[in-house]
Amino acid sequence: MSRDRLPPVDVLHYEIVQEQASALGRMGRTLERALARLREFDAAHVREETPASAQPARSKLVTEAGHALWMFVVQREATGLRDSRHIMRTYNVPGEVQRCMGLVPTPSKPTST
Repeated sequence: MSRDRLPPVDVLHYEIVQEQASALGRMGRTLERALARLREFDAAHVREETPASAQPARSKLVTEAGHALWMFVVQREATGLRDSRHIMRTYNVPGEVQRCMGLVPTPSKPTST
């Protein structure tokens, strides 16, 4: 049966499911990028040797990854996928990122000159 012959409610449902899948993909890619930035930072700065001046930058990366994780988990739950353990294993999400999941990164304060 072609989409033209489907009842309008079925066409709408199809469109909603397509958008949910698209949003889920976008959120997953955002999480992947945030985790990659954190891993790149950690690879460039050995934890024991990381200068104190670099800690705020790392903390920001952890918070951003936590926010991306939160957005991805919420999107998955909206589609009915409730078990987030799969995400944690598949994306190898560090515990510190999991603990800050849901925190909204604070915007940078403009510097006054």
